[in-house]
Formats: sequence, C-alpha cells, structure tokens
Amino acid sequence: MRNPYSVLGVPRSATDADIKKAFRKLAKDNHPDRNADDPKALERFKEANLAYELLSDTAKRAQFDRGEIGPDGQPTNPFGGGGFGGGGGFNPRDFGSNGRSGGGADFAGAADDLFAEIFGGRSPFGGSGAASGGGRGFRTQVRGPDVAYRLTVPFVDAVQLTPQRVTLRSGQTIEIKLPAGLETGKQVRLAGKGEAGPGGHGDAIVTIEIGPHRALTRDGNDVRLTLPIKLDEAVLGAKIRMPTPEGMVSLSIPPGTASGKMFRLKGRGFRKLDGTRGDQLVTVQIDIPPDHEELKAFAASFVDPRNIRATLDG
Repeated sequence: MRNPYSVLGVPRSATDADIKKAFRKLAKDNHPDRNADDPKALERFKEANLAYELLSDTAKRAQFDRGEIGPDGQPTNPFGGGGFGGGGGFNPRDFGSNGRSGGGADFAGAADDLFAEIFGGRSPFGGSGAASGGGRGFRTQVRGPDVAYRLTVPFVDAVQLTPQRVTLRSGQTIEIKLPAGLETGKQVRLAGKGEAGPGGHGDAIVTIEIGPHRALTRDGNDVRLTLPIKLDEAVLGAKIRMPTPEGMVSLSIPPGTASGKMFRLKGRGFRKLDGTRGDQLVTVQIDIPPDHEELKAFAASFVDPRNIRATLDG
C-alpha cells in the first residue's frame, strides 16, 4: 500500500479538516456506484478509504508518523507489539476478491459517518455505523451490466435533431433526445435502463448511426447537394425545386449560371455544439443531352469571342 498522505494528496502537516476534504473528493470521484465502467475506480476507492482510516485516527496517525506502523497499519517491527491494538493491524490483505472482510479486519470505522454525510446515508460498507445498522465489512453494491443498442437515425431527423424512439430489451419503448453535435458513433446514455443488479440497474448505451439520404450528403456541419440543371435553365435562368432538410424549396438560378457555381443556404445544416447550424451548399451541374442534333447545329453556328483560358497560357 502507498503512503496514505500520497494517496490523499495531502502533506504530513495537513489538518484533520484537510484530510477529510481530500478524502471526501476521492470518495465521490471513485465511488463504485458512479464508476461501473471503470474497474480501477474500486481499487482507488478502497485505497482512499484505507488511507483515511489511518490518518483520521489520531493515535494511528501518530504511530505512522513515528515509523511504528506502515501504510497498511502493520507494525514495522513485527516483534515490537505495536500497531493497531497490539499487532492486530489494519491490513488490506484481509479482504478477499469479493471485497468483503476476510477475517479480523474492520474496514468501516471512521469513514462511515463521512460516507453517510457524502452519500446521503447510502454507505458502501455493509450496513455499518451511521450509514446503516449492523455488521461491518466492505460491501460494494454492484449495479447491473450496461446494455448496448444501435440506432439508425434518418438523415433529415439527424439534421433537425428530431427525437427518436428506442425499444429496450424489456419491451419498453422510450423517446430519446438527440444531442447537438450529432454524428455517427455518438453515444447516448440512458441511466438506469440496463440490466438489474444488487446495486440497481445499469445503463442503456445507444450508439447512433446517421442513415444516408437519396440526394443530400454531409460535409462537417454542412449539408451538400449537387443540383443538375438543363442548358436552357442555365442560360435563361429558372426556379428549380430541390430538397433540403426542411423539405422542398425553390432555388432561383440566375441567367448565365455556369456549371459548378455554388449557392449557400444559411442555417440549413447540422446543429453544432454551440447551438448554431451549418449551411446547405448547392452546386449546380449543367447536364448536356447527348446526340442532340439541334443543339449541335446551334453550337456549330455560335461563336464566343471570349478567351476564357487566358490565365492558363504560359
């Protein structure tokens, strides 16, 4: 076991209030009920509790500071009769793999009252002290396992953040809100919707996949559309119906529009984390009909005097 001062992150000169404050923070951050997905949190939790048990006891802390006992509470001189209560010791090795007291060690002493204060009477220790009445011994109430789900969200719904419905294994159907900054792979956690366990239900973790659209594609937070137009529409101008995430709209194509020209529709893209939205970018593409005799005849008689490739000359 590490030095208890190092475990709690306090100097040897720390006051009782400093020690209590440091332990309170570590206990909150690493409590097993709040870290079901982090197995190392339980070890940090145990270690912090052991450190607090030693340093919160004035006599034990003095013995440790004098070098009479080690961080585990065992006498540094095994034949000297020191330690906790004449050599009995506070030994973390007395705890089995299931986290329960394995014989002689009492894991729920001075920390119990503090746990009752921090966690509202829900002590992680098996019903001891102020948290509850009864036996001692460390007992973590493990939550049930999390359950993974995958949800394909229609493209337009993903842009508009339309709430979706998910059917759980239990048969219950619930509505979930889609978060800003949504993208494929984003996970939404539904607290308490997983499998049951001694410490309560786990969570349901829904992984989002954004489905494709027949015409729209995503580019960062923007939505792109390639809009085909006819030659006469490009030359003379026209109003073209086209899709957006908000439905069909008319886009005004000015006369003389060249293929590749891009139009920007502000605020019709995906919603960003800051609440603003990207844009819809529309690129027109002139579609020339193949083997059109009248068009061929017109092109043969039409002369364009411009040198449109002047900047490309070496």
